[in-house]
Amino acid sequence: MAFSVSPSVIVREVDASQAVPAISNPPAAIAGVFRWGPTNEPLLLSSENQLVDRFGAPNDDNYETFFTAADYLSYSNALYVVRADDGSTEANSTTLDITLDANNDVVSDDSTYGAFEAKYKGELGNSLEVAWVSSTGFENPFVAVAGIPTNKISDVTLDQVINFNSSNVQFETANTQNLLDLAVGDVLEIGNESIGYQEMRVSSFTETEVTAEAVEGDANTEFLALYSYDIEFFNKYTLAETDLAKLSMKKKWQHGGTFSKKPDAGNIHVAVIDAGGEISGTAGFILEKFENISTTVGAVSPQGTANYYGTVIENFSSWVKIANTAPIGTASTAIAKYERMAGATSPVTETTATLGQLGLALDTLRSANEIDIAFVLQGKGDDAAVRANYIVSNICETRKDCVAFISPSKEAVVDELKMNAKLTNAIAYRNKIQNSSYSFIDSGYKYRYDKYNDKYRWTPLNGDMAGLAARVEAWESPAGFRKGIIKNVVKLAFNPSKAMRDLLYGSDINPVVSQVGQGIVLFGDKTGLGVSSAFDRLNVRRLFIAVEKSIATAAQSFLFELNDEFTQTQFRNIVDPFLRDIQGRRGIIDYRVISDSTVNTPEVIDQNKFRASIFIKPARSINVIELTFVATRTGIEFDEIVGQLT
Repeated sequence: MAFSVSPSVIVREVDASQAVPAISNPPAAIAGVFRWGPTNEPLLLSSENQLVDRFGAPNDDNYETFFTAADYLSYSNALYVVRADDGSTEANSTTLDITLDANNDVVSDDSTYGAFEAKYKGELGNSLEVAWVSSTGFENPFVAVAGIPTNKISDVTLDQVINFNSSNVQFETANTQNLLDLAVGDVLEIGNESIGYQEMRVSSFTETEVTAEAVEGDANTEFLALYSYDIEFFNKYTLAETDLAKLSMKKKWQHGGTFSKKPDAGNIHVAVIDAGGEISGTAGFILEKFENISTTVGAVSPQGTANYYGTVIENFSSWVKIANTAPIGTASTAIAKYERMAGATSPVTETTATLGQLGLALDTLRSANEIDIAFVLQGKGDDAAVRANYIVSNICETRKDCVAFISPSKEAVVDELKMNAKLTNAIAYRNKIQNSSYSFIDSGYKYRYDKYNDKYRWTPLNGDMAGLAARVEAWESPAGFRKGIIKNVVKLAFNPSKAMRDLLYGSDINPVVSQVGQGIVLFGDKTGLGVSSAFDRLNVRRLFIAVEKSIATAAQSFLFELNDEFTQTQFRNIVDPFLRDIQGRRGIIDYRVISDSTVNTPEVIDQNKFRASIFIKPARSINVIELTFVATRTGIEFDEIVGQLT
């Protein structure tokens, strides 16, 4: 504090603007088996499109996990997704020199890989191809007009032609006319100025050196007589001219048309292609491209951004990474390459994934200081409820600021056909899960359309349940005809009757029901606490989580302040408006904040502690409505009987 003896103006600044932060709706989270993406690393997504881009479209091995996440994102726009490390391997390009030992393992020191490999683990990487080209490899003359002799060298009675509507050409050149190598995928532009030009994409290329003996029978006189070429194309030749001597051929990089021009000297173009069609649904679709990137380490673009190809690929590619810089080098020669990825495996499905694999992914959600979440989605459950118990015990009960949303296993309610057996199985599944107010259990599965594979599938409802909760205030129930309508559903695997709903609700299972004219609706809001308490309702549990987090955050600003009447009053003055606001929004019936000397006794103060007691009467949701209709005689006054009937 400034001190002055002589006259002066002393300026002090006091911050009296502290307040309890408003209640937010943190993201949900899910961990499971996905086809792509980083492992054991939570990524925040806001849409189903992002889910597909980062973790791949679903297949038969992971559709329940995928659609749980996708269904939640149809209600909300914030979900952490963690891909479990399921033992998958990465795809790489082994088109170069690969040496194997006696055990069929790669000998690294004696092997040369392609320039690229898949960025992440999983069989999806086998669908990738990376095409890259240098400046001088972008486009080159292959054969000039009259470059191919009119007749075969080995038999001058035969003309050298390319037949109309043919996808193959065979010809011979002199022993001094060795042509450039062609790679599968290269384009040959064939034609002349009179008939025009046609682009033919190469599917195979064979060059054979044909030798002869100057003195027949004397191997010492053997010499190179000619070159024989056999080229297959993906498409068919349709120009009028068939005489090869009258045609020119120009070799082009296959994807040159998607780039504005050839790369500069010392630079390359790179295109990442979905060659197998497993990613985009279209074989040959270009997933991403990188234009005119440099082979010089540390290079920058004219705009001042990093332009070294290794840096650009590492920072901006979602599909590949650099495996080997040797094949590209400085791109000083004519190079056009097409590296198809192979060798990746995905040995585990969402059904066979072990708790150890899933547990490591779930553990990334354990720390409340590192990641803020409101819900944890079970995704696919197992019949023993091991996954559900792990989430409740190790995540939600540890953090105490989020709720686990759980569905019975597919075996319990989908594979079983009898309704009474479904009921028994659902209750048995619930009884395997520990009691906790931080869990919410629904009654099963829904039938929904899978647009990625054009089929209908059974998927768990826990993503929908969490989505409904995300759409309402923390103190509101997500159930009922106004707030609990389920999206993207054709029918339910288990549609319980009223008698069945009573049994389910008594076991803390929240029924999802289909009612004529009303749709498919969540019909319960109980937590899995297992005993009668205010916390056996989801809205009360979520209210206290929200209030506790907000007030605890505000309380941090009081650390190391003096524990006196001023601080105690200041704390009460920031908490009171916060709770009064919730009360005005119908979340609380009444409350009281005590932070005076009755709780901050001299003993508490001497222990360097500050105490506050916050009493809350939470608002309760309506679970039962009783309507009494009374018929009376004509002469009766209603005031005479009102209040006498119950």
